[in-house]
Amino acid sequence: DLEHMVRNATERKHLMTANSQLREKIEEMSPYHGIVGKSQAIRRVLEEIRMVAESDTTVLIRGESGTGKEVVARAIHATSLRRYMPIVVVNCGALAEGVLESELFGHEKGAFTGAHYRRKGKLEMADGGTLFLDEIGDIGPKTQVDLLRVLEEKKICRVGGNTYIPVDFRLVTATNKNLEEMVSEGTFREDFYYRLNVYSIAIPPLRQRTEDVPLLVDHFLRRFSNSMNKPVPSVSKEAMGLLLAHDWPGNVRELQNAMERAVLISQGGEIGPEALPFYSNSSRPAGSGKSLAEAESVHIHKVLEESEWNISRAARMLQIDRVTLYNKMKRYGLRRDQ
Repeated sequence: DLEHMVRNATERKHLMTANSQLREKIEEMSPYHGIVGKSQAIRRVLEEIRMVAESDTTVLIRGESGTGKEVVARAIHATSLRRYMPIVVVNCGALAEGVLESELFGHEKGAFTGAHYRRKGKLEMADGGTLFLDEIGDIGPKTQVDLLRVLEEKKICRVGGNTYIPVDFRLVTATNKNLEEMVSEGTFREDFYYRLNVYSIAIPPLRQRTEDVPLLVDHFLRRFSNSMNKPVPSVSKEAMGLLLAHDWPGNVRELQNAMERAVLISQGGEIGPEALPFYSNSSRPAGSGKSLAEAESVHIHKVLEESEWNISRAARMLQIDRVTLYNKMKRYGLRRDQ
């Protein structure tokens, strides 16, 4: 009867919702949750994470802003022997040196004006786990000396205190600055640099792994559609062409923000080029018939450069056959000697 059909439909909907939530939980439990891609560059990063994970080696993560340095740090922690203890994150670039000292080392009651109670610092809170210091290139000379001493002596003293407290944590740092240049200029201590740079992982900018863009687009569309309780939209061919051709100066963070905006303003089942924040500045109006071709030409040229003009590899990356690729290269006048 009708009541039975309605009940079955409701149960099916609840089951689908539960399955969707379970999938999300499994994804969140995955140690590499948030690292999305299949490019050779991102596979290399994943291999380096696996290589350093179970050691206590200090790791320096390098990359432009928005490339996902914190995501990599969390993946290192999640696959390490310390994964059942906390990872404590500090953005060194967001705090003045005096504030950063208290944030890292904590303080005793009465240590300074406004210190009305004893407070543990991030170094103590990370005991047994991982301490991730983002924007490490922004810390001042005094904090560099203080942290170097902690790394050597494995103990800290709170601001205003006189008791040393033993600490045991794995240190992971990140920067978008050229630390070697800063060492040469005398703005970053050489001995501290060597303690940080035991092993370095370089995160490629998004423009160097454009084959990952469709996967990232799908990942973010699903995430934001779920959080906004909307159906997952598709992406038009022209919009995808523009996404592939964009240089992404803000890297993955810029793409994430673009997809959040696209889901927010989407009315139907498809995201067109007009939903992209950079469309009006970088594209001809819809209907000109040229935007998609230009975007495809730029994208194919990027992939050819990434593959060092290996036609077979470029065709695989583009998910087309060699003949189709040759035809497109001829159509767009793409040659290695350009």
